[in-house]
Amino acid sequence: MDDDMEDYGFEYSDEEQEEEDVDIENQYYNSKGMLEGDDPREALDGFRQVLQMEQEKGEWGFKALKQIVKLLYKMGDRQKMMDAYRQMLDYTDSAVTRNASEKKINSLLDFVSASSDLDLLQEFYETTLRALEKARNDRLWFKTQLKLVNLWFKAKEYNRMQKILKDLHRSCQREDGSEDLKKGTQLLEVYAVEIQMYTEQRNNKKLKQLYHKALGVKSAIPHPRILGIIRECGGKMNMHDQLWSDAATDFFEAFKNYDEAGNMRRVQCLKYMVLANMLMESKVDPFDAQEAKPYKQDPEVMAMTNLVAAYQANDIREFEKILQHNKLQHQLRGSQCTCRRTIMDDPFIRQYVEDLLRKIRTQVLLKLIQPYTRVQLPFISAALHIPEADVEQLLVSLILDNRIAGHVDQVNQLLEVGDKAQGMNKYVAMEKWANQVKSIHQTVCNRA
Repeated sequence: MDDDMEDYGFEYSDEEQEEEDVDIENQYYNSKGMLEGDDPREALDGFRQVLQMEQEKGEWGFKALKQIVKLLYKMGDRQKMMDAYRQMLDYTDSAVTRNASEKKINSLLDFVSASSDLDLLQEFYETTLRALEKARNDRLWFKTQLKLVNLWFKAKEYNRMQKILKDLHRSCQREDGSEDLKKGTQLLEVYAVEIQMYTEQRNNKKLKQLYHKALGVKSAIPHPRILGIIRECGGKMNMHDQLWSDAATDFFEAFKNYDEAGNMRRVQCLKYMVLANMLMESKVDPFDAQEAKPYKQDPEVMAMTNLVAAYQANDIREFEKILQHNKLQHQLRGSQCTCRRTIMDDPFIRQYVEDLLRKIRTQVLLKLIQPYTRVQLPFISAALHIPEADVEQLLVSLILDNRIAGHVDQVNQLLEVGDKAQGMNKYVAMEKWANQVKSIHQTVCNRA
C-alpha cells in the first residue's frame, strides 16, 4: 500500500510540473500574440512574467529573453537590451541545448546586424564572443568574428581588422600552420573580407596574391555572394592594371554570382562588365549573353546600353552627349535625390571615362584617316571635337603603338600616312630624349 501511495505521489508531482510548464508555455505564446498590438510594453511585461514563472532556467525563459532583446532593440533602450542579452547568454551554459542556443544567437546576430549604430554592434558582437569563449562553439565564434571584422571594414578601421583576420586565418589552419582543406568555405569568407580591405586600400600587390589564392581554393562550397565579392574585387584589380579582357571576365562572373544570390550588386557588376568590354574594344555586344539579356532594359543599365550602341556605331557625338547628360544629372543630384542613379554617380566608372573617350576617339580617328595619305589636323580636330594639341598627342601615341604608320608634320599641321619608319624613328628618338632629361632631373634632385 505504501508503495502504491509513493507511486501515486510521484505521478501527481509530475502532473503538477507538467501543468506548470503548460502555464509558462501559454504565457509565452500569449505574450507573443501581444507583439502585434499597438503597445510593445504589454508584450514586454508578458515575457518578463515568463521569467518570473520559471523557477529554474529553462527553454521558455531563454525564448522569452530573446523576444525581450528584440523588443528593447526596437524601443531603442540599448542598456536594458544588452542587460537582457547577457542574461540570455547565461542560459547557454546548461539551461538549453547547444543547437537551440546557436540557433537563437544566430538569429539575434542577423537581426541586430541591420543597425547603423556601430557602438551598439561592437558591444553586441564582443559580448557574444566573450560568452562563446566559455561555450567553445567554433562555428558561432567564426560567424560573430566575421560580423565584427565586417563592422570594422565599414568603419574603415583597417588596423582593428588585422588582428581579427589573423585569428580567423588561424581558425582555418591545421596545427602545423597549413590550410585545413576541410575549411575551404570558411577560408573563402575570410579572403572575401580581406580582398575588400586591400581593394579599398589600393594595395594591389597584396590584392593580387590573395585573389589568386582565393581562386585556388577548390575544397569549398561558398555562398555565391562570397564568390561575387572576390570576382568583383578581382575585376577592379585588373582594371587598374588595364587588363580589360580579364576584368570583363571577372565582372561577368561576379554578375552571375550576385544574380544567383539575389544581390543588388549584380547591376553594378553588369555595368562594370560593359565598361571593360568597351575598353578592350570588343565588337561583341555584352548583352548578347543569356544571363545579361533580361537586364538590358533595366533603368539603371539603360545609360550604359545606349553608350554601347553609340560606341559600336562609332558615333562620337552621341557618345559624348550621353556622358554629358549623365554628368549634368550627377551634378544636379543634390536637389533631385529621388532620380535614378546615373553613369557618373559611380566613382569607379568615373575613373575610366577619359579612357573610354580615348578609345572611341581612337576608333573614329582610325576609320577617318583610312582613305587618305595626308590629313589635316584641324579636320581631325573638328571630327573628334577636341583641340588640335590633343589630336597631335593622340596621333603620336598611336604611331608609337604601331597602330598608325606615318608621322606628324607639326609645321604644316598634317598627318602623313605611309612613311612608317620616319614616323617611328622620330617619336622613338623624342621619347628617348624625354626619358634622358627625366633621368638627369631626378639625379640633380637627389643630389640637392
